[in-house]
Amino acid sequence: MGMSSGSGKGPLSEINVTPLVDVMLVLLIIFMVSAPMMTTGIEVDLPKAHAAQMDREEQKLLLSITKDQKVFLGETEIPYDKLEDVLTHNARLQREREIYLQADEAVPYGFVAKVMALLRKGGIDKLGLVTDPLASE
Repeated sequence: MGMSSGSGKGPLSEINVTPLVDVMLVLLIIFMVSAPMMTTGIEVDLPKAHAAQMDREEQKLLLSITKDQKVFLGETEIPYDKLEDVLTHNARLQREREIYLQADEAVPYGFVAKVMALLRKGGIDKLGLVTDPLASE
């Protein structure tokens, strides 16, 4: 049972992949559990409307207004008094000049109109209003 240096056996060159597989399975489980939590957005009850459903490009920016009149650009909350400044200094908005607006149906129309006026002052040429389509009867 002695080891001799001249026996012709070299170092073992096989890689043990069992720890790698274990780590990958754990990561897979973590991502499967956390993925649905990452897709939740701002909670908004959209008004119902009889309109044809249009294809909404996921890449376009979304401005959301919650029922307590908080304004979000994407996932980032923006104070109302700084909204115009953020809109005019947002490079992507100034380049695309297009945004989608979704507001909770409980938000007063006057507040939505003020936000739309700020969007216009911010240089937005195209504004899409997001509604919840009614089921066809």
